Amino acid sequence: MIVAAGLVLAAAVFPAVGGAGAMAAEVAQSAEGSTSDLESGVLPSASTVTDSSGNPIAYLFDQYRVPVNAAQISPAMKAAIVAIEDKRFYQHGGFDPLGAARALVNNSNGGATQGASTLTEQYVKNYDLYVAATTDAQRKAAVAPSYARKLKEAELAISLDHRVGKDDILADYLNVVYFGNGAYGIGAAARTYFGTTADQLTVPQAALLAGMVQSPSDYDPVVHPDAAKGRRDVVIGQLRDQGSITPDQAGAALQAPLGVVGTPAAPAEGCIGAGDAGFFCAYVLQYLQQAGITNDQLVSGGYTIRTTLDRGALDKLKAAVDGQVPPTQPHVADVISVITPGADGHHVLAMAANRTYGNKPGESSYGLPYVPENMGAGSVYKIFTAATAMEQGKLGIDTIIDVPASGYTSPIYRGSSGTPIPVRNDGTYPPQLSLTQALAESPNTAFVKLEETTGIPPVVDMAERLGLTSLATTPATRTPGSPSIGDVAKSQRQASFTLGVSPTSSLELANVMATLASHGVWCPPSPVLSVTDRSGAPVTVTQPACKQVLDPGIADSLMNALSKDDQAGGTSAAAAGAQGWDRPVAAKTGTTQQYKSAAFVGATPQIAGASIVFDDSSSPRPICDGSPPFSCGSGNIYGGKVPARTWYGGVGDILAGQPVAPLPPPDPRYVTGATQ
Repeated sequence: MIVAAGLVLAAAVFPAVGGAGAMAAEVAQSAEGSTSDLESGVLPSASTVTDSSGNPIAYLFDQYRVPVNAAQISPAMKAAIVAIEDKRFYQHGGFDPLGAARALVNNSNGGATQGASTLTEQYVKNYDLYVAATTDAQRKAAVAPSYARKLKEAELAISLDHRVGKDDILADYLNVVYFGNGAYGIGAAARTYFGTTADQLTVPQAALLAGMVQSPSDYDPVVHPDAAKGRRDVVIGQLRDQGSITPDQAGAALQAPLGVVGTPAAPAEGCIGAGDAGFFCAYVLQYLQQAGITNDQLVSGGYTIRTTLDRGALDKLKAAVDGQVPPTQPHVADVISVITPGADGHHVLAMAANRTYGNKPGESSYGLPYVPENMGAGSVYKIFTAATAMEQGKLGIDTIIDVPASGYTSPIYRGSSGTPIPVRNDGTYPPQLSLTQALAESPNTAFVKLEETTGIPPVVDMAERLGLTSLATTPATRTPGSPSIGDVAKSQRQASFTLGVSPTSSLELANVMATLASHGVWCPPSPVLSVTDRSGAPVTVTQPACKQVLDPGIADSLMNALSKDDQAGGTSAAAAGAQGWDRPVAAKTGTTQQYKSAAFVGATPQIAGASIVFDDSSSPRPICDGSPPFSCGSGNIYGGKVPARTWYGGVGDILAGQPVAPLPPPDPRYVTGATQ
């Protein structure tokens, strides 16, 4: 009966052409469901991505909104919005007959048209506009001067008023309404304009915001400060006249400055606002989407995503990459990723690129540290051949292996036509070396020769097991359903695999080293510590389980076999010395044949990482070492140069002050190669 009475009066206030029957039909067509969604008060809410300490690094949203409950809104804010928008809010039943009658008189006398909308009706309208509407047509309909829309709002407002408490309706309205400058709702507005929270808003602050809802653009305190102050003072006067504040309080409020902080604006949406953490942030979003949390959920669900990012480590890595290659250096990208090893998880500590993250000219939002780059990582892949041979029982880390002279013609190293291709070394080596020495000095012929005994498919499988999971996927540039990179390497018996010609990323290579440092336990490189929803409840993030992929004895022994790279005769000895490195490390360098990329991987018991320098342009060219490195005609970049200097510098700074940890001792079974 109350609803019906309200609609009768609404019909009088908003006379419909065509009679009551036509109006009723229009109302029926425009009404969409019940008040259940309105009653819930659940609104799209920005999600927050934080570092490991809980400090925000990025916000994800379609509308920047920080919903709060009634208890989290200051009394001044509640009083101000009621005073200026609906002073009978606590007396009427969602539809105000007195206000409607006043509008009816004014409208019939030719005065200014008045909609007589209560705050409850405004909540309905704003909910339709900012939440329910998903298309431009729906948003236009939500504010169209339609009698049917007015009747629908009145009907829903009356029903809502009898189902939801006044304070909750008021909070819902304040959460949904737009305050300008990208701020939706009072929580976002308090942060945007005053750098505070909704419960701390003062009388003059609340009056300014309450006055803005009528027209956020006309009363923008930065663009139109005089108009904003005039409107604010009207609200203060209403508060005084209605007894919400005393005359003395009103006088003080009128004298207060607008007090807006800086240039009000919602935070940048997404990873663009994350600064140097942009690449890490983008990886987090990719990781969550692969775990089953959609982008729609992230931009509206009010999640808090606490990541593994160590801000201090990021700062050190960023300084390391920029110190070697300036952000604007054409054709030369320098990237690094570091991971903390562990049998129960591999946490991504930080990742950095010399490029500035962004979409402006000279910037990049491509996943440089974690998306496989096409040029490869060179001799780093010799680790996989060594591990395969050790697993097959063919040798140990002290076993002497043959090192054919440069130009060696291997029966398995052939071109696409089947013609043998001579395998060349970059330097002169003894005819025999121990496996440990060979990993440190890196002759190509020794590892192609070793690959003759292991077979190529097992080496590819080893690489996938240890962490190069992209080998099992089909690149986006190929037809869906095409063989994966690894399957192609295996089916075509690509002996060049051990020389690192396949696409890879610094993140994957870092995880390979984390697997070895975790005694052969592989875990996905996780950037997430926890995800909670808007209520604080945990959200399940699905990810593959950690698993033992390599015998612990092989992993520990291989760590020792890789421990000579930073020492005299090792390919990164000069870089280690230049950066003051003085810790035990398992490491390997790599350089691709045309010098378009070079890599360095390393691990201590506390941290594993990888650095790659490569041409990130659409037309890659060779890179020459220099200060800084530059694009050139022939190239002379090596893994032991810029990549190693980046790694030793960045990781060395991260570990500074931490105890020096020894590498695990080798397993006697895998020193000489005898198996049990």
